[in-house]
Amino acid sequence: MFDNLAGKLEAAFRRLRKKGVLSAADVRETLREVRMALLEADVNFKVVRDFLTKVEARAVGQEVLASLTPGQEVIRVVRDELSELMGGQPSRVTMASHPPTVIYLVGLQGAGKTTTAAKLAAMLRRQGRQPLLVAADVYRPAAYEQLATLGRQIDIPVYYNPGATPVELAEQGVERTRKLARDVMIIDTAGRLHIDQALMAELLAMQSKVPGHEILLTVDAATGQDAVRVTQSFQAQLPLTGVILTKLDGDARGGAALSIRSVTGLTIKLATNGEKLDAIEPFQPDRIASRILGMGDVLSLIEKAEATLDRDETADLAQRLEQGDFTLEDFRGMLRQVKRLGPLSKVMEMLPGMKGLAQLKDRVDDHSLVRTEAILSSMTVSERRRPSIIDGSRRLRIAHGSGTTVQEVNRLLKQFREMQKMFRQLRGMRKGKGGLPKFPFPPMPEG
Repeated sequence: MFDNLAGKLEAAFRRLRKKGVLSAADVRETLREVRMALLEADVNFKVVRDFLTKVEARAVGQEVLASLTPGQEVIRVVRDELSELMGGQPSRVTMASHPPTVIYLVGLQGAGKTTTAAKLAAMLRRQGRQPLLVAADVYRPAAYEQLATLGRQIDIPVYYNPGATPVELAEQGVERTRKLARDVMIIDTAGRLHIDQALMAELLAMQSKVPGHEILLTVDAATGQDAVRVTQSFQAQLPLTGVILTKLDGDARGGAALSIRSVTGLTIKLATNGEKLDAIEPFQPDRIASRILGMGDVLSLIEKAEATLDRDETADLAQRLEQGDFTLEDFRGMLRQVKRLGPLSKVMEMLPGMKGLAQLKDRVDDHSLVRTEAILSSMTVSERRRPSIIDGSRRLRIAHGSGTTVQEVNRLLKQFREMQKMFRQLRGMRKGKGGLPKFPFPPMPEG
């Protein structure tokens, strides 16, 4: 979502990094380019004006300009102010002291409420909660069927009563939640193609009968400044407690994420960044700011790895590497572990300095990983454990079985031999120093 903005900011700051001494004029010239980048990203013009006023006040100060690395200091100031622009500290979803916690998801049709409801339920379940989904959209055809299907995929119950009104569904949902000993109720409310009084009156009636601990507005990040206007309209009539920004993985310019907090005062609590039902995460302003400026987001990558990867499998792999016993069978397991982290391009974006390496990101794609895994899966167990037995006829069979070419099979085997050599060297270098890293990443696949 922020790729275009990040690229323009990187270009704006490139000259600053090269200069050993900065003047106030140098900073102001760079900030003019930052201003244009933010406006092109569809950030509210008043937000841009206030943001740059704060940045300039800090960036042209003697402490920054007289520092040993003034260019880096200016970038640090911009990062800090970007983080503050989006709310500073992350805000968590409120949980009731006496269950059940009631969470309403509201918003316009097409913002992704139903899918987001399932993603939120799955996230809360990973945190040890026991959610129940309530299908309160009685107007959109097949709304209940969609939520029920999603509920089955994540093994979370969905409540619906044909013929009941949304208010009745909210009341009955509380009873159902208690009966099933669930501690969170997520209500998927109806949306409209536009904001209307009937929608607001219905939501207010539900809220008056069953007060919500959270009333979260789902906003499509791709709508830019329209997202801010929608937020203001809902906020004027409903006691919103926060925002969920959906489709953060799309090609939107980023204006909604950078404007909503300043214009409305509401915190962006969560963001969805993919189609899979685990593609939701707390909105972390400081980490988003670092990623926009090409500083990476290693903390998020570590957290994702800890939550996704199989500890026993990675520990077993590390032990075999320590012993110098690394096979193609292990390599296949390693690839599958890496795939669980999500698209490789997104993983790379979390690493510092990778944002600007567009040619490397283009070369490393998930299609290459799929082809590599197909080659490995076309081998027999014996071949993966003893690659030395793979002769010409076996290579031809493996290529046919994986839908690749003999040249690709040869390239993979050569790459594997280089990996073995690298790990042997690492083993020798690290011997007696605590062993190899716990989770080694595979080499970059060649397209």
